[in-house]
Amino acid sequence: MKQDDSAVRGENMKITKEELLHVAHLARLDLDDAAIEKFVDQIGTILAYVDQLKSVDTAGVRPTSHAIALTNAFRDDVLKEHLDTETALANAPEKNGGSFIVPKVVGG
Repeated sequence: MKQDDSAVRGENMKITKEELLHVAHLARLDLDDAAIEKFVDQIGTILAYVDQLKSVDTAGVRPTSHAIALTNAFRDDVLKEHLDTETALANAPEKNGGSFIVPKVVGG
Protein backbone atom coordinates (compact mmCIF):
# COMPACT_ATOMS: atom_id res chain seq x y z
CA MET A 1 0.00 0.00 0.00
CA LYS A 2 1.53 3.32 -1.08
CA GLN A 3 1.49 6.06 1.48
CA ASP A 4 -0.29 9.29 0.52
CA ASP A 5 2.36 12.05 0.70
CA SER A 6 -0.20 14.72 1.57
CA ALA A 7 -1.22 12.74 4.67
CA VAL A 8 2.40 12.46 5.77
CA ARG A 9 2.89 16.23 5.45
CA GLY A 10 -0.15 16.84 7.70
CA GLU A 11 -2.40 18.27 4.99
CA ASN A 12 -5.41 16.06 5.79
CA MET A 13 -5.60 16.59 9.51
CA LYS A 14 -4.58 19.92 10.99
CA ILE A 15 -4.24 21.38 14.43
CA THR A 16 -4.99 25.07 14.64
CA LYS A 17 -2.70 27.62 16.21
CA GLU A 18 -5.42 28.30 18.81
CA GLU A 19 -5.64 24.59 19.72
CA LEU A 20 -1.86 24.42 20.07
CA LEU A 21 -1.81 27.53 22.25
CA HIS A 22 -4.57 26.04 24.43
CA VAL A 23 -2.59 22.82 24.93
CA ALA A 24 0.61 24.81 25.57
CA HIS A 25 -1.26 26.84 28.20
CA LEU A 26 -2.51 23.66 29.90
CA ALA A 27 1.05 22.28 29.90
CA ARG A 28 2.39 25.62 31.20
CA LEU A 29 4.62 26.05 28.13
CA ASP A 30 5.74 29.46 26.94
CA LEU A 31 6.30 29.14 23.18
CA ASP A 32 7.62 31.80 20.83
CA ASP A 33 6.10 32.35 17.37
CA ALA A 34 8.73 30.22 15.60
CA ALA A 35 8.11 27.27 17.94
CA ILE A 36 4.34 27.62 17.53
CA GLU A 37 4.56 27.42 13.74
CA LYS A 38 6.99 24.49 13.94
CA PHE A 39 4.79 22.54 16.38
CA VAL A 40 1.58 23.22 14.43
CA ASP A 41 3.21 21.64 11.38
CA GLN A 42 4.80 18.74 13.28
CA ILE A 43 1.67 17.88 15.27
CA GLY A 44 -0.40 18.12 12.09
CA THR A 45 1.92 15.56 10.49
CA ILE A 46 1.61 13.24 13.50
CA LEU A 47 -2.18 13.54 13.53
CA ALA A 48 -2.34 12.81 9.80
CA TYR A 49 -0.29 9.64 10.32
CA VAL A 50 -2.50 8.54 13.23
CA ASP A 51 -5.57 9.25 11.08
CA GLN A 52 -4.05 7.08 8.35
CA LEU A 53 -3.85 4.18 10.83
CA LYS A 54 -7.66 4.10 10.97
CA SER A 55 -7.64 2.40 7.57
CA VAL A 56 -5.65 -0.60 8.85
CA ASP A 57 -7.75 -3.78 9.05
CA THR A 58 -7.35 -5.10 12.59
CA ALA A 59 -10.11 -7.70 12.45
CA GLY A 60 -8.95 -10.86 14.15
CA VAL A 61 -5.96 -9.20 15.81
CA ARG A 62 -5.95 -9.69 19.58
CA PRO A 63 -5.31 -6.58 21.66
CA THR A 64 -1.89 -6.49 23.27
CA SER A 65 -0.18 -4.29 25.79
CA HIS A 66 3.33 -5.14 24.55
CA ALA A 67 4.76 -5.98 21.16
CA ILE A 68 6.49 -9.02 22.63
CA ALA A 69 5.26 -11.59 25.14
CA LEU A 70 6.35 -10.75 28.67
CA THR A 71 6.04 -12.60 31.93
CA ASN A 72 5.94 -11.08 35.37
CA ALA A 73 9.49 -10.73 36.68
CA PHE A 74 8.44 -9.99 40.26
CA ARG A 75 9.35 -12.40 43.04
CA ASP A 76 6.79 -13.96 45.34
CA ASP A 77 5.85 -11.83 48.33
CA VAL A 78 7.34 -13.85 51.17
CA LEU A 79 7.23 -12.80 54.81
CA LYS A 80 10.75 -12.33 56.20
CA GLU A 81 12.28 -10.88 59.33
CA HIS A 82 12.95 -7.14 59.18
CA LEU A 83 16.37 -5.62 59.78
CA ASP A 84 17.19 -4.63 63.30
CA THR A 85 17.91 -0.93 63.85
CA GLU A 86 21.67 -1.39 64.24
CA THR A 87 21.97 -3.28 60.92
CA ALA A 88 19.74 -0.80 59.07
CA LEU A 89 21.81 2.15 60.27
CA ALA A 90 25.21 0.45 59.86
CA ASN A 91 26.18 2.41 56.70
CA ALA A 92 24.32 5.64 57.48
CA PRO A 93 26.61 8.68 57.11
CA GLU A 94 24.81 10.33 60.04
CA LYS A 95 22.47 8.85 62.64
CA ASN A 96 20.92 9.92 65.91
CA GLY A 97 18.92 7.85 68.38
CA GLY A 98 18.04 5.06 65.95
CA SER A 99 17.13 7.40 63.07
CA PHE A 100 18.79 8.54 59.86
CA ILE A 101 19.85 12.19 59.77
CA VAL A 102 19.20 13.67 56.33
CA PRO A 103 19.84 17.14 54.88
CA LYS A 104 17.02 19.64 55.04
CA VAL A 105 15.34 19.83 51.62
CA VAL A 106 12.59 22.37 52.33
CA GLY A 107 13.57 26.04 52.44
CA GLY A 108 12.79 28.12 55.44
